[in-house]
Amino acid sequence: MLAIKLQRIGKKHQPSYRLVAALKRSKMAGPPVEYLGSYNPRSKEASFDKERILFWISKGAEPTVTVHNLLIKNQVISGKKKAVKIPLVQPKKDDKETGEKAE
Repeated sequence: MLAIKLQRIGKKHQPSYRLVAALKRSKMAGPPVEYLGSYNPRSKEASFDKERILFWISKGAEPTVTVHNLLIKNQVISGKKKAVKIPLVQPKKDDKETGEKAE
C-alpha cells in the first residue's frame, strides 16, 4: 500500500522535508516511488506538485495525518484537518506498599 509522507532531509537542527509517495511500511530514508514536493518548517515554505499528488490519491495512496493537514493548509485538497494523536508517556510511580521504585 502506498502512502504520501514526509522524508526528512537537511543538516542537524535544520530540518527540511521532501513530500514523497512511498510504500507505507518502508524505511524513512528508503527510495521513494516519486518525489512530490518539499516543505521547510523553519520558513513555512511549501511547494507541492498538485497534479501528481491528486494522481496518487486517486490511485489509492493515503497521506499521513501531518501531510493531510499540510495539503489542506496549502489548498491542494479540501476537507477538514485531522487531529494528530501523540501518545502520552505515563510517569513512573513509586510502589507505596514496598517502598521500591517501579522499573
